[in-house]
Amino acid sequence: MSVSFRGFVTINHVPFSCLLLKALKIHPISQRFASTKTLKETLQEVIPAKQEQFKRLKSEHSQKVIGDIKIENVIGGMRGLKSMLWEASVLDPNEGIRFHGLSIPDCQRQLPPAPGGKEIIAESMLWLLLTGNVPTEAETRKLSLELAENGDLPAYVEKLIDGLSPSMHPMTQLAIGVAALNHDSVFQKAYESGIKKTDYWTYTLEDCLSLIARLPALAARIYRNVYKQGATAPPINKDLDLVGNYTALMGYGANKDLTEYLRLYISIHGDHEGGNASAHTAHLVGSTLADPYLAYSAALFALAGPLHGLANQEVLRWQLAMQKELGDNTTHENIKDYLWKTLKSGQVVPGYGHGVLRKSDPRFIALQEFCDSRPELLKSPTIQLVKKTYEVAPGVLTEHGKTKNPWPNVDATSGCVLYHYGLTEFKYYTVIFGVSRALGALTQLVWARALGLPLERPKSVSMDTLQAIVGKNA
Repeated sequence: MSVSFRGFVTINHVPFSCLLLKALKIHPISQRFASTKTLKETLQEVIPAKQEQFKRLKSEHSQKVIGDIKIENVIGGMRGLKSMLWEASVLDPNEGIRFHGLSIPDCQRQLPPAPGGKEIIAESMLWLLLTGNVPTEAETRKLSLELAENGDLPAYVEKLIDGLSPSMHPMTQLAIGVAALNHDSVFQKAYESGIKKTDYWTYTLEDCLSLIARLPALAARIYRNVYKQGATAPPINKDLDLVGNYTALMGYGANKDLTEYLRLYISIHGDHEGGNASAHTAHLVGSTLADPYLAYSAALFALAGPLHGLANQEVLRWQLAMQKELGDNTTHENIKDYLWKTLKSGQVVPGYGHGVLRKSDPRFIALQEFCDSRPELLKSPTIQLVKKTYEVAPGVLTEHGKTKNPWPNVDATSGCVLYHYGLTEFKYYTVIFGVSRALGALTQLVWARALGLPLERPKSVSMDTLQAIVGKNA
């Protein structure tokens, strides 16, 4: 088993320099070893090394300055400030997301797919995010079985969800269901009985895995109640992975292409560093020692905002409106005219731009490559329109001059593929995002407890205070 962290790795309990392994052209994370360890047993090996690294940073380097605070940071939503610890992923403006150093193409090559499938599955990404290791196929299958065995909803949650009005937004229902599951929180019960701080992470892990296991059944029940009333769900299949069961529970089990697409989408969408609104909300609420159910329900409410998780449905609305106006025989020139029409009306072009990225989103590229590999998607007028828009929009947005990043983000294509495969209910798309983002937000709650991160409490200032600072400096 390989355990990686900054500076060195241990392989079979023997420490090796990362520089030495690099010189020998051995990537510590990419090596696979036959293993029968569970996810928790693997974490028990990984955590002590990370705790030691954390202690060294705190004791030896806590006073080192890593950035400057400007007034634009204070009044501009703290954008870009390096002020949050997040181990699972790092987002580079030009390279895009990396999960423990692995790019999306790296993950596609190395992380185990489902039996008979080609795309990454949520379990292999979950293992990577939580441990920093690439799991073996055996470890991935074992985790799939563990999640499936714990995937049924308690009767009280089924009754609660069934009692909600079908007109209530699916995201509101999802957040309500997740919050209600805190009735079964082992962390909350253990904390109330009195446990050592060093044991917090083990109970948090149990809650997080339980929540991830139940999310497909919860999200699928909401889908059926709102859009397929009267449809019955099959039992959870213990031979399927998390997403395989999710699509089956929604009623799309026979649609293998949709299942493969969702495997890829949910995996590469599972984490996007900690500064985005939903991940940050989970971290903030979790820092109060709220249990994972409460922390993630709060994250879901953040995800439901139009500036965050609702973007994919807005892209699809805009694309379909353009398709209706232009017809199926679109050209680059009439797409360009439609883009200028959108911009001159005071609207933004949905699916383009990003708070951090300054290049095309690697997640968008991965989903486009998925489309390019399937003849039925290449023939789809909607998917072809996405591709043609990508060829025109960056130039128009650059000429327009008001967009820092004229390149597409993942939302530029994600909802359009769902629409093609028959999942046409726009309002539900963010629920799928919510199932996905649990992978990153919940794994980092485990690490926050393992490292003993404190209550998050930034210092706020008033405009008068800022004005005084400006006057003093002047």
